[in-house]
Amino acid sequence: MSELPGGVRIKDVAVAAGVSVGTVSNVLNRPHLVSVPTRRRVSAVITRLGFVRTESARHLRSGASRTAAMLVLDVANPYLTDVVRGVEDAVAAAGLAVMLAGSGGLLGREQRYLEMFQQQRVRGLLWNPTNAVAPRTDGLDRLGIPVVFLDRHLERTHSNVAVDDVAGGRIAAEHLLERGHRRIAVVGGPATLAQVEDRRDGAYEAIRRISDGSTTLLTIPTPDLTLRSGRGAADQLLGMHPSSRPTGVFAANDLVAIGLLQGLLAHGVRVPDEIAIVGYDDMEFAAAAAVPLTSVRAPRAELGRHAAQLLLDEIEARDAGQPLAPRHLRFEPDLVPRASTRRAAG
Repeated sequence: MSELPGGVRIKDVAVAAGVSVGTVSNVLNRPHLVSVPTRRRVSAVITRLGFVRTESARHLRSGASRTAAMLVLDVANPYLTDVVRGVEDAVAAAGLAVMLAGSGGLLGREQRYLEMFQQQRVRGLLWNPTNAVAPRTDGLDRLGIPVVFLDRHLERTHSNVAVDDVAGGRIAAEHLLERGHRRIAVVGGPATLAQVEDRRDGAYEAIRRISDGSTTLLTIPTPDLTLRSGRGAADQLLGMHPSSRPTGVFAANDLVAIGLLQGLLAHGVRVPDEIAIVGYDDMEFAAAAAVPLTSVRAPRAELGRHAAQLLLDEIEARDAGQPLAPRHLRFEPDLVPRASTRRAAG
């Protein structure tokens, strides 16, 4: 136990309360070991003197913090709001805090955060990796820091929680095909993101299975999954002759879909009359778009809660010296149809 430099020390509390330093430590860390009257007396002195303990010193001695880390691609992505809320609910109930960081899709930044988490001796890590390559977890494993992957079903060596994005892409493409669209574009990227790759694979699978050979498929990759990339994709579609332009678009996420919608409407393209759009994630503002957006929905808060619970289970098991075998949870998405899609004429 330590204290802020120049502030009240733990031994000052002990002297004022008439107890040993060990008793003060027990009140702070193991209150059940201290009698109620003593605990109340020490707590009153702590409050009166304004004693503040420094967690970092305790972490160095114990070898672990009271913090779990969460490393995601983009902390500004609205999709993560409910996921993080689900994680925080579960982790807070276990007496831990959540340290949230975003890699921005940059491998170098991701690596720096991983090194920082190791230095901080976080209790566990929820990780949404940057690319489709199997991530290295050597340093984390060596320190006994459990890892649970988010939206990463290809990773089998660690527990993971993911949405079946192949099924999601298939649902989106089937929706467009059922509405008569035979010129379809899949928009969004980069392809190095496992989620994007899976969503495209699902769309391609549906088109190969359902199409009678008359369907034209166009792929428009983007540098990231943002509104700006969606508007850039709209420019590419607008540059095509109307006779060959896709009439249906599946966007890899709602941000791309909304940007695409904005770009098309700004140039007088009618949605869904000329181009129908399906997004992915069913973010909160999808229904409030200028043309309410049809989207593939995943149970975000539930995904976050289950991921956090897997991590908490692994932390508890490792503390008991009985590590758990990896577990893999899959959530099925569904389609929320809105005004941005309808059956194509003719």
